[in-house]
Amino acid sequence: MRTIRELDAIEVRVLGALMEKERATPDYYPMTINALIAACNQKSNREPVTGLSETQVVEALERLRKDVLAWRSDGARVERWSQSISRRLELSTPSKAILTLLMLRGPQTPGQLRSRSGRLYSFSELSEVETTLREMAAGDAPLAIELDRRPGTKESRWAHRLGAEPVPDITYPTPELRPDPPAVDSGLSERLEAVEQRVDELARELAQLREELGS
Repeated sequence: MRTIRELDAIEVRVLGALMEKERATPDYYPMTINALIAACNQKSNREPVTGLSETQVVEALERLRKDVLAWRSDGARVERWSQSISRRLELSTPSKAILTLLMLRGPQTPGQLRSRSGRLYSFSELSEVETTLREMAAGDAPLAIELDRRPGTKESRWAHRLGAEPVPDITYPTPELRPDPPAVDSGLSERLEAVEQRVDELARELAQLREELGS
């Protein structure tokens, strides 16, 4: 498995969003800058929720492009971007799904990863998640790390190893304050997310067009 440099928080969020949308909403992939900004800052399935600016996202993309971790599609009317980190790291589909979730939502238990992975990969049972995590944590360049178990909890959480060391537990609310939303039909969730993403993209393009016409 190839190694890459340590990524900062914005680069992790940008790559995580690209990896998620490649699998969950392929009709909108590769992604425009506006769509990617909306995906980075969406309020669902993100921990923490961010408010990244266009400048921050574009600068992160340029850094990632230089390291061949993201790729820009040339020749199209609208500039579009795709990720290449999964190819660089030679990720399997299960490990790509888990890494995507860890990049977008921070440290999680194997149970949480399985319940949240439906749009990316369907794990048949919890042991498959645990096996994948152990494989990702092995070797000279591990992609995942098992964190110390919190007091009163039965499962250990896992974090990715693409950036700085995981944030200490004290910065995270207790599990009781962060209940997962009720399960919904995955197909409906994907369609709604795609619509929301497209609306955000159109709103940004309209605002840009107004600015251009006003000037």
